[in-house]
Amino acid sequence: MMTSNSSGIWVSELNARPEIRGAFPRSPVRFYDTTLRDGEQTVGVVLSPQQKVEIARKLDELGVSRIEAGFPRVSADDADAIRLMLRANLKAELWGFSRAVRADLEELVRLGLQASVIEAPTSDIKLRAYGISADEVLARVKDAVTFATQNGIRVAFFAVDGTRSHLEFLKEVYLSALEAGAEEIVVVDTIGACGPEAVEFLVRQVCEWVGPRIPVHFHGHDDFGLATTCAIAAVRAGASWIQGTINGMGERAGNADIGEIALALRCLYDVPIVLDLSKVREVSEVVRRASGYNMEPWKPLVGENLFMRESGAVASQFHIPEAIEPYSSELVRAERRIVLGKKSGPDSIDLKARELGLAISAEQRAPILAAVKRRAIEKRGLITDQEFREIAQHFTVAAT
Repeated sequence: MMTSNSSGIWVSELNARPEIRGAFPRSPVRFYDTTLRDGEQTVGVVLSPQQKVEIARKLDELGVSRIEAGFPRVSADDADAIRLMLRANLKAELWGFSRAVRADLEELVRLGLQASVIEAPTSDIKLRAYGISADEVLARVKDAVTFATQNGIRVAFFAVDGTRSHLEFLKEVYLSALEAGAEEIVVVDTIGACGPEAVEFLVRQVCEWVGPRIPVHFHGHDDFGLATTCAIAAVRAGASWIQGTINGMGERAGNADIGEIALALRCLYDVPIVLDLSKVREVSEVVRRASGYNMEPWKPLVGENLFMRESGAVASQFHIPEAIEPYSSELVRAERRIVLGKKSGPDSIDLKARELGLAISAEQRAPILAAVKRRAIEKRGLITDQEFREIAQHFTVAAT
């Protein structure tokens, strides 16, 4: 069973079953990007203020609703980047990042930011690590949120290691933050310690605690390879904001990848998203260049191999995209290509010859294919277009 429509999405009709799709909200999901702060915590990555502004402009074009601009209290570079971003006339909201510490917030006020995440630890493990008590956390959160709101800063309270916190205390901290003036709440899986079922349970609990008028975010990490799945579970439970990064950048195994999440919500569950999927690959490349990191070529949505076809069996179906792909390359503005190598077949030769404008007879196809396979095995890789031209020329010249 397959869903086929003009939008170029060819997923299983099982996704549309009412017990699956009906569990998701119909209101749009928005994205809060933290590439410039949490993403920069990727080992070895240092983004200059100019690079951060370039990335912020691309995030804005992508349709990201909020951009976390940085943590200026601990980085003069972040302060410089924020100044540049504030002058860049972005449509996206610029948010700061702060601990529940007045000095952090005073720096945001000085820079003129009007919104910020405020974080505080809530699990016993983190309280021991920071050497503070639960009562101290409550006092700091109330003081910081009150100070922020009195100075015109909208607050989303961010409970560090929330997924490993006692539910009673987590509820107390969230409600205290709201009482002090916070307008939004972030459910935080700081070290990727939850599976999707646990995330869904917790987000649903938090939505019940805070009520329908308070937006709930989910912020997850990918330590078990489940960040995208957990984010989808959070949406199913009522989260209206997803926090994450481009390419899933971040500490350890990285953050949730907002592009992957948006693609899955749109294609598999028909959830409306505020993000332009056709621009994700372009933004991914900008971030890759700036960070100096490469990614697996098979990475969902942005991998370079996604719309390349080497296998001869698959090449024979190349003219029927829905037979070999779950969504159209046009949806994400990617190029579909036939590449030649050890696994190519006769159809691969015909398609590549046609692409390059080469005339190859039926008799020449088999020896050309054999030569392509030999060359690929020798070089342990793909055949370039120029190498294919040379191979084809050898056989077409020999036939004259």
